[in-house]
Amino acid sequence: MSVETRYHTHGEKVGRVAAVFLVCACLLACALPADAAELWSDASGERSVSLNTSLKWTSVLSHASGDTVFFPEEWSAASLWRFRAVVDARPNTWLSAQVAYEQRARTVSEGAGAAGGAGLLPKELPAPYRVKQVDDPLVEVGSTFSYRHELDRAVASLSLSRAEVKIGRQAVGWGRGLVFGAVDILAPFSPLESDREWRRGIDAVRLRAPVTNLISVDAMAAFGESIEESAFVGRVHGYVGDVDGELFAGSRCKDGFYGASVSFPVLDAELHGEAAVFLSPVPLPAGGSFGSDDVAVKTVVGGSRTFDLAGGLMLVAEYHYSGFGFPDVEDASDYFEDEGFLERYARGDSQILGRHACAVQLSYGFAGVTPLSVTWLTSPVDGSGVVVPSVVWVFSDSVTLTASAYVSHGAPPEGSKIMSEYGGTPTSGLMQISFYY
Repeated sequence: MSVETRYHTHGEKVGRVAAVFLVCACLLACALPADAAELWSDASGERSVSLNTSLKWTSVLSHASGDTVFFPEEWSAASLWRFRAVVDARPNTWLSAQVAYEQRARTVSEGAGAAGGAGLLPKELPAPYRVKQVDDPLVEVGSTFSYRHELDRAVASLSLSRAEVKIGRQAVGWGRGLVFGAVDILAPFSPLESDREWRRGIDAVRLRAPVTNLISVDAMAAFGESIEESAFVGRVHGYVGDVDGELFAGSRCKDGFYGASVSFPVLDAELHGEAAVFLSPVPLPAGGSFGSDDVAVKTVVGGSRTFDLAGGLMLVAEYHYSGFGFPDVEDASDYFEDEGFLERYARGDSQILGRHACAVQLSYGFAGVTPLSVTWLTSPVDGSGVVVPSVVWVFSDSVTLTASAYVSHGAPPEGSKIMSEYGGTPTSGLMQISFYY
């Protein structure tokens, strides 16, 4: 038997094993009653243990225009299966804990390159701010199939007087941005990324305590494999009338970090803004902000309003400036092999390659869900963009089906060179079914 034959035979076996696992997980999820989450509780209800599980299947079909190194094949496809189990325990009134464990399998068509849903599905990259990843492959077959498992949460929460302390792998999100973020510096979401319902956990110690009825303080240390890869941030959160604000100061992966966010109502709308300054010890690949090579500024300005039409029509608009981006997005192609650039981009320092981006989102919802939405991301510099219509069918409390399309406009890549911010995004269709128990 040839090496090639053995390789394909092995891949077929792996595919069958993964399929059997996923079918069994699906049948198990469908067989569980809706109230199976409560595993145990005492008579008073103050102590309890619960289990919540979810199973998702996401499939993406993409079509890329042009023949480039980013998209070797015109058509490509990808699928992601994800099983997640979350155990919440409260042994007494002052102590609680949570553990979340995932298994996921990903298949990508041969020669998909940067297509195949790579920009829409979560990337298989090491999560930032983890002492040890605990995210390992169980099976890998070339670049087309991977089967992994991950410990995404392992946190204990202690209520001490009026303060709360969280120790372990946890989710931390800051800021007021709905699409983009300036002060959300820990495992932020990507604007075009689908299937990221849960923010990735980071290894941290966090203390939150009220100072007055309107002001609280927050101190957090997030640890990487070394002190240079860790973050230490203090936060003050408070209210003045209808104004909600935050102030930040600290260090993050050797960068000095200072930020602020604010939100407040104006007539029937909500307005919000974020600003952050990062002081780098070394020159930045994109050159920094305001003529400085070692200072990057990020801002977000936006607002939202809900119109009283049937179930509710919500309009969101945001503008984002990133000093980590490139003044000319075509220059980004020259840095795709630069270790410093790749490290910052993978960490989420910038959610865009350029410096300016706008987002408009229109969503219609009723009964607490938003089944219809359309989002438009665009670069005001080169005019490129992506339009994302989406529809969600809620069959029950346990089953939902989502369908989305990604239609880009703008100059596509030429060879190995990016010509516009969003013009190279493959036109794609995404289908996802989710089970929750």
